[in-house]
Amino acid sequence: MLVLQAALLLLALPSHAEETPTEEPGALLPPPKGPCSGWMAGIPGHPGHNGIPGRDGRDGAPGEKGEKGDAGLIGPKGDTGETGVIGAEGPRGFPGIPGRKGERGEGAYVHRSAFSVGLETRVTVPNVPIRFTKIFYNQQNHYDGTTGKFHCSIPGLYYFSYHITVYLKDVKVSLFRNDKAELFTYDQYQEKNVDQASGSVLLHLGVGDQVWLQVYGNGDHSGLYADNVNDSTFMGFLLYHDIVESS
Repeated sequence: MLVLQAALLLLALPSHAEETPTEEPGALLPPPKGPCSGWMAGIPGHPGHNGIPGRDGRDGAPGEKGEKGDAGLIGPKGDTGETGVIGAEGPRGFPGIPGRKGERGEGAYVHRSAFSVGLETRVTVPNVPIRFTKIFYNQQNHYDGTTGKFHCSIPGLYYFSYHITVYLKDVKVSLFRNDKAELFTYDQYQEKNVDQASGSVLLHLGVGDQVWLQVYGNGDHSGLYADNVNDSTFMGFLLYHDIVESS
């Protein structure tokens, strides 16, 4: 490339055979004809250094919105934040589903069964129901004064008790339910003295059950006594009646 440029420069120079005007001493030479007259090119220089980077250009116009990217990985759970302020009460909700049916309760009717009776005379006959003919309370007529027996009309739990004055003889008394002795009481008489004996029990009775007191053994243990200042009593009442399930 350099050789080609040098050859072109030699062809551009004027020939020595051409006549040149005679120069007079002290005369000014006219300027060369044409801009490149008598010019000889030099060897090309070294490439210059890179220039200073130019200023940033203006922002381009916004491009079209790209497609939605894939969901990233779930990050770790953050710390629990502070409790916020209690908000306003919300609107009333819809009624809930009805609950299960509750257990059957007791009826409004109150079941009553009670009696309280006492002796009017001494008891001399053993092994038969003792007839307490002094009536303190027997509003429901569940106690029969002619037989000395209590008849159960309301099934449930009952409380029975007796308080006996002992005089002249020893006493052996038992409380019966349907011809079966459930409770026994024995008291030994002391000469020239009046003694007391008592007993109580809870029994669950069904309709038709019967309860009474009687002297057991022989006639030597029939020391039950009553007069105008000494009483022998027998009582009972219903605590809880059985709940009858309706069909």
